[in-house]
Amino acid sequence: MNARRDDLGDPRPDGPARPPARRRPDASMSLLADLFAGKLLDHGYAEAAARRAAGGTGPRAGRLRGAGVLLVLVLTGTLIAVAVAEVRRSEPVAAERRSRLVEAIHARTAETDALQRRLDRLRADTERTRTAVLARSDTGRRVRGRLARAAAAAAALPAAGAGIVVTLADAPRPDPAGRDRAAGGRVYDQDLQVLVNGLWAAGAAAIGVNGQRITPTTAIRAAGEAILVDYRPLTGPYEVTALGDPARLRDALAGSAADRRLGALRERFGIRYEVRRTSGARLPAAGTARLRYAAPRTEDGQ
Repeated sequence: MNARRDDLGDPRPDGPARPPARRRPDASMSLLADLFAGKLLDHGYAEAAARRAAGGTGPRAGRLRGAGVLLVLVLTGTLIAVAVAEVRRSEPVAAERRSRLVEAIHARTAETDALQRRLDRLRADTERTRTAVLARSDTGRRVRGRLARAAAAAAALPAAGAGIVVTLADAPRPDPAGRDRAAGGRVYDQDLQVLVNGLWAAGAAAIGVNGQRITPTTAIRAAGEAILVDYRPLTGPYEVTALGDPARLRDALAGSAADRRLGALRERFGIRYEVRRTSGARLPAAGTARLRYAAPRTEDGQ
């Protein structure tokens, strides 16, 4: 049995031929017909409504989001206002505490200075009594000589004589607050360390910084913007006094590593660096050294 395909492609058994089905004249215009009938528009609106329902969009959701944003802004503004009020309220308290702390520091410093002056007087009285006792015999005079040499080496006695004075000071400030001054224009503890070591190398017999005696164990450190010499704060300008022959000290310091460093700081950052002679410098005795590891040396079998 033969088969053939009709217009729709369906295999049918042989039989009398049927006329082909007639197509609607507006078949090609079905899309426009549906559009005019409102089917496509209704379907599109239905999909959009479904999407809004699924995603939480719509006028009501938009109003809720707007209310949430407004609430967040109100809470943020409230927190900022509270923080500003707390800062303003704490400023007078901080200023009062700082003022009390500064007063306490000044009071303790005055007490320390008074105790140091009393200690100096007691040391002077002790030294006079000891000298008078040792001067009564030859053995005592020899012991007194040894003690004098050891005391000079340890800076335990006041010193006076000729020498040089080296002045270090910060660079001039462009304005009263010093806001525009470069950090390199300040004198640091390392600069004083280099200068003191350079003066020792030049042959100084005794050294003091702003009247504070330097010993072999004296520390020069920094605490914030202050420089501590033997743990006492000093303020600039810093005058470093070195006792010895003025001409020899000045010639030995000129061209040394310390002189080159300080000269470069003067040229580059404007730090004040001056050297002058003095004929009557006086340096006080240093504090008593606390030896932790040293022991007395036996001499001549004693």
